[in-house]
Amino acid sequence: MDPVVRPVVEAIVAGAPDGWTDAVLHGRTGRGGTSLQGGYSARGTRLTGAFLPNSFAELMRLGEVLRSAYGWEPVSFELRCTPSGTYRFVAFDESVTYENGDGFQVVLDPEYRLPQPGERQEAGTAGPAGDPGLAVARMRELLARRAALLGRPDQLPPPATESALLDAERRIGRPLPADLRALYGQVADGDDHAGVFRDGDWLPLRSLVADSQEGVWEGERPWFGWDLEWNAVVLDAVPTDTVRRCGHHRGWLPFLTHYDGNFVSADTVPARDGRPGQLIGTGRDHDGGPAYIADSVTSLLGHYLELLDQGAYEHEAAGADGTGGRLTLRHPHHEESPVQHIGGGIPAEVPAGLQAIHINDQAEPVDLAPLAAAPALRLLHLNRSTALGLTPVRALPVESLRVTLADGDLSALAGHPWLAALEVTCAAPTDVAVLRTLPELRGLDLSGADVRQLPALGELSGLRYLALGAEQWAALLDEGKAPAGLAAAQLVGADVTFEEALRWAARLGHDTGAALVAVSEG
Repeated sequence: MDPVVRPVVEAIVAGAPDGWTDAVLHGRTGRGGTSLQGGYSARGTRLTGAFLPNSFAELMRLGEVLRSAYGWEPVSFELRCTPSGTYRFVAFDESVTYENGDGFQVVLDPEYRLPQPGERQEAGTAGPAGDPGLAVARMRELLARRAALLGRPDQLPPPATESALLDAERRIGRPLPADLRALYGQVADGDDHAGVFRDGDWLPLRSLVADSQEGVWEGERPWFGWDLEWNAVVLDAVPTDTVRRCGHHRGWLPFLTHYDGNFVSADTVPARDGRPGQLIGTGRDHDGGPAYIADSVTSLLGHYLELLDQGAYEHEAAGADGTGGRLTLRHPHHEESPVQHIGGGIPAEVPAGLQAIHINDQAEPVDLAPLAAAPALRLLHLNRSTALGLTPVRALPVESLRVTLADGDLSALAGHPWLAALEVTCAAPTDVAVLRTLPELRGLDLSGADVRQLPALGELSGLRYLALGAEQWAALLDEGKAPAGLAAAQLVGADVTFEEALRWAARLGHDTGAALVAVSEG
């Protein structure tokens, strides 16, 4: 390995600051590029302002060699070197990765994804709000008024045939909403970029089918890795309980887009208070939860006509040759966002619709009692702030909780029916036996807590993610009490080496026998 590692070492040595004694480089390299973290140190003290060189070409070559020899794509690696050029290089596949200066993560089950709360939500029972005949009439009126303003008709594709509609419904596994189906079958198969809908280009039926089958991300919510996902929350749309709390769902049929990764979709699987055929915002900017738009495409078209009646539009007529022209509605629908609060303490007036709050940098212990005014609160994160106690959380539907405690008392959480992710920091002894009473607990970070009864964690059969410090993991594994269902885990600690992480991952049952260790004396 020296011919491909040595150029990276030489670049590190050549770019080093005065007085350095060692350097550490953590990274990933593969066909998609490289990502790097690390720096220079002097006798164990990190040198600030000294940055490792960008050895992109050398690292890409390193990735190519390891991919060819081991089949790893991408490669996760660690390189430690000294001014003399001695180095220790460790590499493995991406199942074990360095996590932003705070240890290493192992993915034990790469196929597992945490359940989305919308999968368990009560289904809506109301009938559709859309009306096929009215939708077609409104679309034809909209087209006529557009033609009058633009000085030319929109050149639309012919309608989809009945056989094409039936085939589309067979392929997506569900019927189209009746009003949307009528538009495709009686007006046009999309708008061929004419801009008939203010909210995006109207996709042809074949694109609707393809996006519904493949999804924006191959049919699933985008997955950003366990370090971000284990305590993430999908918030509720506004009005609440109208749309399922999912990042993506097969029952959402995208038919409008601005080609920016976002869509307007027809929702065929509404939540309790929703209507089948309602329109929702989905896609790139909605992985944290969809947005409610309208109860139907029929209503959306009615809204467009109202805006035209009000003169709430801008337009340019077509040229003398009948081409060009533009019509823009000034005030399209408004997607109301879930209420969130980020920064500082709890606001003096807590919004009743508050769903997420991040309490930051509070010098005095925080009384959580005012949050009782937020009965829809799903996420409560205290960052560099200490809570007076957890009793107010007991009655709230909090699913993700990050908290620092003075006394380590978790008893107020006993039997909490919603809590799915918990991160606790506490210097006082913390009894974790209460965690056995949390039916939805899936993710847990106790790396900052003084935990007693660590073996009790082995009884958490529903746990899928666990983060602990090195001593905590050693105690748990020595007792043979690691939770059996873990899909991912983190070994927390700024000074953990890759080799230590590989040995830890092996103790969790992960096969790391193929890991590469290359040592040079310079």
